[in-house]
Order: sequence, then structure tokens, then C-alpha cells
Amino acid sequence: MDRQTRAAMFQEIDVYPVTCEALSAGRSNLEVLEGVIEGGAKIIQFREKDYSERDFYDLGLRFREITARANVLLIINDHVDIALAVGADGVHLGQDDLPVEVARKLAPELLIGASTHSLEEALEAQESGADYINIGPIFPTQTKKGASHFLGPGMIGHVSRNIQVPFTVMGGIDLSNIDQVLAQGAGRVAMVTAITKAPDIPQRVRELRERIRAYKCSSP
Repeated sequence: MDRQTRAAMFQEIDVYPVTCEALSAGRSNLEVLEGVIEGGAKIIQFREKDYSERDFYDLGLRFREITARANVLLIINDHVDIALAVGADGVHLGQDDLPVEVARKLAPELLIGASTHSLEEALEAQESGADYINIGPIFPTQTKKGASHFLGPGMIGHVSRNIQVPFTVMGGIDLSNIDQVLAQGAGRVAMVTAITKAPDIPQRVRELRERIRAYKCSSP
């Protein structure tokens, strides 16, 4: 699949599940993957900060096998080399990872996403060639240890009005506050624990997708 096809598929996503086995209520990453696919998600980011690179690669191969069969986009967190090695659809980079422009040279056909925490970082990522950006963390979150600064939903509209690339939002978003980010124009919502800790992952994904799509349909 080429970058153009992947970008077209990315435009159609709504909920953007992200893995974290330690925050998955005792379930494995593969169990979470199967659940989000059953729920209808069209993308997943494989994210594990504590895995060795070999373990990450090995499980990444399984993720690729399953997502390819389901026609679901696979985004690898942080590791451009592993994304290429497993045949993933993209890589998501943080501010301390490889620069976007360097990743683009190494992986011209991959989708490249970038985490941003301000309008300045969002504009820089766009200028560097990111296919999409993530805005966050919006609310306090369990997945950002030591984080003390949270953007709040109001930042979403501020950033989105000034960029042209697609964006996702992330950080402490769940069913209790998702309406706040949707009201600011978010249409692609990245989540970890709201999904991974849910008693019924497929049902939770369906609920979230319905909520997001309802806002999209009601937008002018």
C-alpha cells in the first residue's frame, strides 16, 4: 500500500486506539487488538515503552498479520526501523524521537504522525512533512508519567484553525468528557485506557465511534 492510499484511509478514521498492556485490565495487547477490530476501529497504534526492541518487533509482526487481514491501519510508536521491518502503515513520533524530516527520508511511503503540545510544535511538524499531528495531552492522563501541563479542550480549536494536515487529540479522554473535545472540532480521538480498561472492548469502541460520528454528522 502506498502513502496516498494510507492517507486516504486515515481521513476516514474516528476512534484511534493505542495499546498499553500494563493498563489493559490483565489482557494482552493481542486481546486488545482483537477487541478493537471487532468493535470496528480502522486504525491502531502499537505502543509499548517497556518492551525490548526484539519483543516489540516480534509482536509487531503479529499485529501486522492481524491488521492486514482486517484492513486496519497499523501505526508503530517511536520506531521507524521496526515500522519498516514489519511492514506497518506508519510511525508515530514524539518530540524526543527521530525528526519528522529524517523519518520521511527513511520511509517515504509510511504515514508519519507527530505528537505536539503547542501551536508552535504543530506548525513545525506540519512544515517538516508530518502526515498528521496529535494534539495533547488534553486532560490528565495515566500514560504520561510526570506530566503536569495539560492543554485543555480549548487548545484544539486554536491549533486546528492554523494547520492544514489532519489531526488527532489525546490525553485523558473518555466517555465522560469526549463531548468537550468533539465540540471543539476533533473528529479523530486517540485513546488508551478508555478502551484498554473497558470491561467490553468491542462495545466500548462501538460507543465511542457512534459518539464521534454523531458529531461529524451534525457539524455544518
